[in-house]
Amino acid sequence: MSTVSTKRQRLSSGLKVTQKVFVRSRNGGALKVVREHYLRDDIPCSSACCQECVDYYIPDPDGKLQTPVLSDSPLTIAAENIGKHYLLLDTNVVLNAIDMLESEMAFYDVIIPQTVLEEVRNKSYPIYLRIRSICKSDQKRFVVFHNEFKSSSYLPRDKGETINDYNDRLIRQCSKFYTNHLKEAGINIILLTSDKDNIAKAQKEGIISMALDNYVSLLPNAKELEDMLPSADNFSSNVNEIKYPEYYSSSRLMGGVKNGTLFQGIINISSYNFLEGQVSVQSLPKPLLILGRENLNRSFNGDSVVVEILPKDQWKKPTNLIIDEETINKNEVGDDDENEVVISDQERRLLAQEAVKAQGSVEEEEDKKIYPTGRVVGIMKRSWRLYVGQITPHSVNGAQAGGNASKSCFVILMDRSLPKIRIRTRRAKELAGKRIVIAVDSWQSNSKYPDGHFVRTLGDVESKDAEQEALLLEHDVEYRPFSKNVLDCLPKEGHDWKVPEDLKGGDEKLAKRRDLRDKLVCSIDPPGCVDIDDALHAVQLPNGNYEVGVHIADVGHFVPAGTALDQEGASRATSVYLVDKRIDMLPMLLGTDLCSLKPYVDRFAFSTIWELDQDANIVNVEFFKSVIKSREAFAYEQAQIRIDDKTKQDPLTQGMRHLLMLSKKLKQARMDAGALNLASPEVKVHMDSETSDPGDVEIKKLLDTNSLVEEFMLLANISVAKKIYEAFPQVAMLRRHAAPPSANFEVLNDMLRVKKGMHISLESSKALAASLDRCEDKNDPYFNTLLRIMATRCMMAAEYFPAGNFGYDEFRHYGLATEIYTHFTSPIRRYCDVVAHRQLAAAIGYEPLHQLHRDKAKMDLVVKNMNKRHRNAQFAGRASIEYYVGQVMKNNESSQEGYVIKVFSNGIVVLVPKFGVESLIKLETMGDVNSGVFNEELYKLSFKTKEGKMREVSVFDKVEVFVKSELDELTGKRKAQLSLK
Repeated sequence: MSTVSTKRQRLSSGLKVTQKVFVRSRNGGALKVVREHYLRDDIPCSSACCQECVDYYIPDPDGKLQTPVLSDSPLTIAAENIGKHYLLLDTNVVLNAIDMLESEMAFYDVIIPQTVLEEVRNKSYPIYLRIRSICKSDQKRFVVFHNEFKSSSYLPRDKGETINDYNDRLIRQCSKFYTNHLKEAGINIILLTSDKDNIAKAQKEGIISMALDNYVSLLPNAKELEDMLPSADNFSSNVNEIKYPEYYSSSRLMGGVKNGTLFQGIINISSYNFLEGQVSVQSLPKPLLILGRENLNRSFNGDSVVVEILPKDQWKKPTNLIIDEETINKNEVGDDDENEVVISDQERRLLAQEAVKAQGSVEEEEDKKIYPTGRVVGIMKRSWRLYVGQITPHSVNGAQAGGNASKSCFVILMDRSLPKIRIRTRRAKELAGKRIVIAVDSWQSNSKYPDGHFVRTLGDVESKDAEQEALLLEHDVEYRPFSKNVLDCLPKEGHDWKVPEDLKGGDEKLAKRRDLRDKLVCSIDPPGCVDIDDALHAVQLPNGNYEVGVHIADVGHFVPAGTALDQEGASRATSVYLVDKRIDMLPMLLGTDLCSLKPYVDRFAFSTIWELDQDANIVNVEFFKSVIKSREAFAYEQAQIRIDDKTKQDPLTQGMRHLLMLSKKLKQARMDAGALNLASPEVKVHMDSETSDPGDVEIKKLLDTNSLVEEFMLLANISVAKKIYEAFPQVAMLRRHAAPPSANFEVLNDMLRVKKGMHISLESSKALAASLDRCEDKNDPYFNTLLRIMATRCMMAAEYFPAGNFGYDEFRHYGLATEIYTHFTSPIRRYCDVVAHRQLAAAIGYEPLHQLHRDKAKMDLVVKNMNKRHRNAQFAGRASIEYYVGQVMKNNESSQEGYVIKVFSNGIVVLVPKFGVESLIKLETMGDVNSGVFNEELYKLSFKTKEGKMREVSVFDKVEVFVKSELDELTGKRKAQLSLK
């Protein structure tokens, strides 16, 4: 018997068994559950100064010996006889001060009892993930102690004791265990809690316990840390306050949603009017319109809210005003708030029915643009995250007048649709002109603004590093370096890893791979691409058909399910592409080397091989893992030049020509089936190779080779989707794109009708595609592209989903006109593809599917995170382009051609195709504000220019604008600013 086995047997011989009793409620019933609960003595305390626990550190499954985490020389505080100490945290401290715990300025040698960890998990899963990440970090010494399995730190629950009181008692018992256990080592234990009752009980039991703010005040850098303390519930201010309606109780909210008198959905606040929001509800044909500060009732953009419909005589059109908070403060524009209206449940039901009929009934009225309106009566889930902003100049001036005392300051966020946040700080003058990160703590019903606290400084406003980090934080992109736990999962050979020479002499899985190194495979990607996911080959068969192969990087070989590396990939969900850098989903060793299908080296791949006839119809298809050797890595333009060069007649070039010919037939077949050819204002920012400064901006050019790659990636994704759905009809990882509601196109169609005499058909994707093709303006070649850009914004967002969530007829991808679809072809940069690889591998019998991907509940969580991260990555990429275009414009002011895409009563929005940017131009910058006349029916704004001439601007108008870079004094964001010429 090994030494390790002997040690395990000896340590586990002290097991004690008790019982854990709890009640589980389900479907209105209650079930008493009794489980055996095993207690042991051999759980180490994780302190480096403890000799008693030395024998309890046993090797992990990989044979690596576990070691203590807590330092033998922790922080010493002379005050109040604290001395050398470890911190033991209560649940409320973790929940409310997670930002401070993550800070590098304090909080080392910290114990998190298992009881606390489980409470945090039940109350806030995102914070649970953050505290787990700290515990795994090499930077801080946090340890999770399994107090409920250690004999000397466990207590049974008393009869009639509440779960909260029991958990508090367990945490105090854990503190007592550590206090007694480490007494001889001269280390004290401080229980940090914000519960006054718990502090009193702890002190009676001989435990050193104090509130978080009291402890922070004793630290050497207390002044810096005090700004990071979570704001108190009674955060006070006596200016500009308001009385918001109280939220309904949880039972009333849940009951109302269940019986159809209340509606739940995600609120979207207008980027042009911070006093207007919309909540899309599945059962209603139109979104519910939320107008005014009181009706919005403290909701943040992205919150999951519960809405009550207002009486029908209060239903209104969306506003045509541009309103930001500064406009309100300067001009005292009314909020359009309504007095509280008391209505019965019966009336609410009738209003709900009226809202369902709204589209039909409103169309019978003279005005077709009325929306059902509502008010927020509850928040189901906050979208709060870390926000970036800067302290207002007014706050800085006020702080200077008040000396060094902690003062209330306002922070204006970079997103102007969000409210100002009130924080307390004594460092307002020091933080002036800085990009700062803040967290929101609460929003009381008697406060006009939410309360928050300072987290950290990013740097000076407009400094490149600060702006780049702000961009990532604003879009919730995980950009921290990969942890040691993740990096430990990588192949030990590092960059020296190679495909084994003998495929048959290795393990069983290796023997299942097909050797395709004789195939003339190549990759075609954007210039400079290093994370090469896909490669292709084609050859004509003796029967006249074509063998076509799509070979995808076999990321699954290097990322086993359930490992720390896999968990990190699932959490990040996607790589994020910015103008000047890439935030990887997986460590660079994999993404740019071992997985990347680089030329001239052997690589593992997951291959899809079709036999296609002359018309690109599938005769048969095979899926298998393989070994390939790419002959060349082409950029799109290089591949196009080689294909077009008639002197090139080598087999590799011929293969690319076969691919191009077949791709055109595949594309035509998709278009014939109703696939949409939409557009977005995509541009490319050229960076100086030496200075990394932005140099110029150009519209992206698309070549035939772009389409070549796209068509075969689509074909692979469709083929794989069919295969994994056949094998796993409940959990197959798929992607759908729902048909847009007709209400989404109402405004665009009305604008087309009024201004161009045109119409977009919505009966099917094919009808939509055909009508877009017909909408041509002979006098303006760009108009059709502009219309496609605007139509894209009316579409629903595509989303990932496990197959069991929808019926087969709901799988359809509207934009691609295919009945089933997934993402399989980019596993280096998308986690969906990694899961699809594992499911395909199981479907072909290569290896069993991991339990993680058989559990539908877990798959639901995975796809929810992927959809969020995918959307955030897109927004971050666009924001990066916007930032760099603003930088380019600093030295390249010019006149450009633009198109009016929105018209308000006090401004217009113009898109400049050359730079792919759009900007709001307010009436006050174009002419006399008081002269403005808005014709809502004709989408036309008339006004007197500053020169005294009358001018009209309508939607779809081509206009000349002056483009320059401008710094928004309030938000500190620099971007391209337009002015009408």
